[in-house]
Amino acid sequence: MTVEQGKKPDADQAAPGPGAGPLAGVRVLDISTVVAGPFSATLMADLGAEVLKIELPGDGDHIRQLPPHKSGVALWSKVANRNKRGITLDLRQPEGLTILERLLPRYDVLVENFRPGTLDRWGLDMARLRALRPDLIVLRVTGFGQTGPYRSRPGFARIFEAMSGFVNLCGEKDGPPLYPGFPVSDALTGVFGAYAITAALLHRQKHGEGQEIDLSATEAMLRVLDFMPIEYDQLGVARSRQGNLNAYSAPSSVYKTRDDKWVVLAVSAPTVFRRLAFAIGRADLLDDPLFSTNTARIQNRAQIEAIMENWFRAHALCDASDILMRHEVSFSPIYDIADIVADPHFIERQVLVRVEDEELGCVSMQNVVPRFSATPGRIWRTGPGVGQHNDDVYGQELGMSRAQQADLRERNII
Repeated sequence: MTVEQGKKPDADQAAPGPGAGPLAGVRVLDISTVVAGPFSATLMADLGAEVLKIELPGDGDHIRQLPPHKSGVALWSKVANRNKRGITLDLRQPEGLTILERLLPRYDVLVENFRPGTLDRWGLDMARLRALRPDLIVLRVTGFGQTGPYRSRPGFARIFEAMSGFVNLCGEKDGPPLYPGFPVSDALTGVFGAYAITAALLHRQKHGEGQEIDLSATEAMLRVLDFMPIEYDQLGVARSRQGNLNAYSAPSSVYKTRDDKWVVLAVSAPTVFRRLAFAIGRADLLDDPLFSTNTARIQNRAQIEAIMENWFRAHALCDASDILMRHEVSFSPIYDIADIVADPHFIERQVLVRVEDEELGCVSMQNVVPRFSATPGRIWRTGPGVGQHNDDVYGQELGMSRAQQADLRERNII
């Protein structure tokens, strides 16, 4: 089942395959593992790039060992590696590298996330890669970058989130740092990787040269914490945890309604606070010097937050929602995935779509983001099984006989 942006699934559509979207014609070889690197390649695949994922024979990518699972099937991999074909190949063995060298000239982009120097030790330094494909673009995803004293350190998302300063911002003021329930830095790094590759492709189109992209997950996480470095540089402030309070506006927290529902409020502009004041029947706040400006409200945060806490505690969610929407105040109930699935706006925009999977049947996942008017992306398949497309790639594309493939499988090379 192929799902194109803005269109409902249609069983009569053309046979699934890559090629729809603004990146149609771009070919990506993904030898990375787990989340950040593969996510970069998947975002490109969503927009039409043809992506071939390489995993180790046997267990495949480590992401297949991470929950959630259904009947032994790794659900995360179904989404993280969607829109890709998949083969198995052991790059640690000389014959595996030889096969990779046959594949590389056919691809525009190589995505890898090994520790710096790993490919060099295997004989695939940049000189060799450029000999195989002179205009190759190589995305190198690591925790700390290709240079510096930490370049060889191992790490995963929780490490990068800690060292970037992100986790130190999360949690209650007097409590310990708190992690979110998802590897945020991996997803953000994947977004940085996808846009960096696209920029490199544009440069290659203009100038005819490929290049290496040195992407540090820690630096990507730090980059999105926009004002934290300049605040420390200019004001000497090392920002820390504030619980659910907003760093730059007030009131702005998480509140419990009379019927025990959680609501978030965001009042980052003077016009919104004005509407809020009328919504809660407190127009007097607009003339009160304690609350008349955002700076004043931040300085008197405890008082303004107490006003909002009392107001929400006196209203059920449906009543509070009606009042705030009528006055155009920015707020939202705190959603879980069940709320997202049932939300009429998300349903109308097909934010979640159903895609056919060979093992699980029809499954739900996020639609392509963002949406292009002229060249919409699409989801043409879920993440492949381990080595699912070995026959297609090794047989049809590289011309290996069945006997040759069987020999390579027996020796655990493919």
